Amino acid sequence: MPKAKQKPSRNAQRNALTTTVTPAPRTPTGQWLPGFSGRQGIDPARARRALNADTIREMHAAFNRGGRKAIDKVMVNNPAVFLKLLVLLVPRELEVTHSGGVKGMSDEQLERGIEALEALMAKRAAGADAKVIEGVADTPSATEP
Repeated sequence: MPKAKQKPSRNAQRNALTTTVTPAPRTPTGQWLPGFSGRQGIDPARARRALNADTIREMHAAFNRGGRKAIDKVMVNNPAVFLKLLVLLVPRELEVTHSGGVKGMSDEQLERGIEALEALMAKRAAGADAKVIEGVADTPSATEP
């Protein structure tokens, strides 16, 4: 009976990646040169960021080529998919944090806030008392040039 193939261990996969990379340069005393950590080629976060950046860049280029037409086509031909995409763009939760509010304000800040509110209320009251003149636009007659 043949043995089942075993998946290579994570260390074996990592070692396979590092064997193809040339070692980072060192000083004569054995220290790494500035800018080298000795672990070249093993930075998954860096690779993920580069992949994300490339994907976003290519998606933007594709959108510039025909994105507006594609959106219009999906909107007309398949409105359910169009609405689903819109819903996916909206965040599920919106976190709102309070930063102290009125209790965290100084006396000067409170006074400026009150002055701004009083000015706003005065402006609103002046607009409510304004007189409205109603009129009808004249239509030019056929004899006028």
